[in-house]
Order: sequence, then C-alpha cells, then structure tokens
Amino acid sequence: MAQSVVGIDIGTAHLRAVEVRNPGKTRPTVLRYHEVPLPTGAVSGGEVLEPHTVAAALKALWSSGGFRSRQVVLGMGSQRVLARDLSVPKMSLARIRQSLPFEVQDLLPVPVADALLDFYPISESTTEHGPTVNGLLIAAVKAAVVANVSAARLAGLTTIDVDLIPFAVSRLLVTRPGIDGVVAVIDLGATTTSVVITRQGVPQFVRIIPTGGDDVTQALAAGLKTDAATADLRKRRVGLLAATTADGTPRHEVSFDGILAGGSGPIDTAGAHIIAEVMNDQLGSVVNTLSYYASTRPSDPVTAIVLSGGGAQLPGLPEAVSKLTRLGVTTGDPLSTVGLASAIDAEGLRLGSAAYTVALGLALGRAA
Repeated sequence: MAQSVVGIDIGTAHLRAVEVRNPGKTRPTVLRYHEVPLPTGAVSGGEVLEPHTVAAALKALWSSGGFRSRQVVLGMGSQRVLARDLSVPKMSLARIRQSLPFEVQDLLPVPVADALLDFYPISESTTEHGPTVNGLLIAAVKAAVVANVSAARLAGLTTIDVDLIPFAVSRLLVTRPGIDGVVAVIDLGATTTSVVITRQGVPQFVRIIPTGGDDVTQALAAGLKTDAATADLRKRRVGLLAATTADGTPRHEVSFDGILAGGSGPIDTAGAHIIAEVMNDQLGSVVNTLSYYASTRPSDPVTAIVLSGGGAQLPGLPEAVSKLTRLGVTTGDPLSTVGLASAIDAEGLRLGSAAYTVALGLALGRAA
C-alpha cells in the first residue's frame, strides 16, 4: 500500500482533502491539505450527481493542493446510508457478511440488490439460541457509492476504501485520543447531523439526522431577505448568544426549551430568533436520539459530549447543548494525535481544522 493516503470530504459546496503519511502509525503526519469550491448542483447531501463535474474539481484540487498520492478514501454519511443494531449467530466475520442479504431485507428501505451491506461487530453474548455476535448493520444505497467512486476514477484516483463518515469522525476525536467512558460525538455538517455513541472508543450506536448548518443559513436568507453568503456571515456572528447591556446584565434572551447562552455586543433580534427557531428543531432531534439510546441501554448512560463539524462553530452552541443535556460538552480537537509536516501552513490548518475533520478522519482509517 502507498505510504501516504488522501481522505476526501465531498461536500455540497466544497471538496476538501488531507494527505497523511503512515496513517496506521501512532502519530501519523499530515503532509498536505486543501479545498476547492464545487459548482452548485454537482453534489447534493454528499452524493455526487454530476461525476464529470466533480472529477474536474478533483483534478483542480490535486493540482492546486500539490497532493502526491492518488490512493484515496471516500466517505458516506447522507440519508442514503443506514446504521442499525443487528445481532446474528456467532460465526466468522466473512460468513456474517455473506449472510447479510438473507438477514436484513426487512430492515432496508430499498431492495437488497440495490444496497451495499457491511457489519461492524461490537460484542458477543449467549442467548437461548446459542452464541451471538452483536453489532451494527451498515447499509448504503449502491448507486450513491458508485457515483462517488466513479467521480474519483474519472479524476485518475484509486479508491481504496469507502468509510462511514460518523465512524471516521468518532475515530479521530474519541478512539485515537483514548477518551474513556460512554461519549456521544455530535457532528454538525452542512446538510446532515450525525450522532455516534462510543464506549471505550468503540462505536455502539449511530444515527444520521437530515438537517445541518445550511438549514440555518437558508432560513436566515429567506427571513431577512438577503443572499446566502450574507446570511452565513450573520449566522456565524449572532449564533445562540444573547446581547447584554454595558454593565453585563442581559437585555435580550434567546431562549427555547431551556437553551440560553450569554453574550455581548449589538443586538440582532431578528437574526437571533430565526437561528433559535431552526436550532430548536435540530437540537430537539439530537436530544431525542440521545433519549432513545438511554432508553435502550440504561446501564450505559452517556457521560460526555464531543462536538464536531462546521456547525459546531456556531457561537453559544456548546453552552446550549450542555443546558439541554446536562452533560459536559467539549469541541473535539482533530489535530491532537497527528504531527504536521514542516512544509505546510500549520497555523492555517489549526484555525480551519474543523473544516478538515472528516477528510482527516477518513485518511486515518486506512492503515499504511
């Protein structure tokens, strides 16, 4: 296998890539990182709709970013991917994977022939029917995966793996740093929000929610009658922070279902209420997901939350999530277990590391 591997994050508006040397080592090295914009409509929800357009953008990414390796890892994390609990009779992993088409048809929204299936083992137990392997069924719509791989192939790249994006993120932020306990990793992307719950670094539960940061931007653009770029800037400035008077006492509150974050600066009532309304729905879905997990696994309560993704940069979000869940909340550090090559702009990467979390996590999922 190549000494270096490139993880590619195919977003709706951007392609982002990170090249890593010796990804299977304890402390691999980030060699290069770069992003290029994508034309509107080429990708939707992480799924390539125009392979030739995306291939041209990938070629531009390789040229402008100076990437050397052509061995790539792609990610899937849209609503066309399903992750569900599954228990099967104990046998080898190879035999379990062979048996999946006969075991899971009732769990799939599409015919088995139209899906790519995998199984992620978690634990073993013994039931009245004998030894059992408990794990996660991963199913993706075949056409979505094929379209992404085709775009890479048209760009002259070799796809050596396709990984589940929530797994890549939790691996980078929890598993590799060795964070103990039961931890919920909440990754807030542009079009989806994923929740992965790990125990001692091993994923136990995955859900993908079909909302993300773009929903807030679009609501602001519509409500304030402005363009998306201006709305996005306003979103990042206002967030979930409440304005205060000069003496520090609140003069306005953004409060919904117990969410309240204190802040300062000029008041933006209209923007704040739009953001609060959309985030109320999004965080409500996250809380419902955590509640479902707690009801099915009462002996393994979540003890901490790690936030990730561009949406996690929304001012006041960690405080809001902590108030809703009554748990400690931190923002993950994607660079904590890697070294940085001397030739790259290390400061630029640190400042923009949230944007490259998925690409880096994908690259590190492939052993050298």
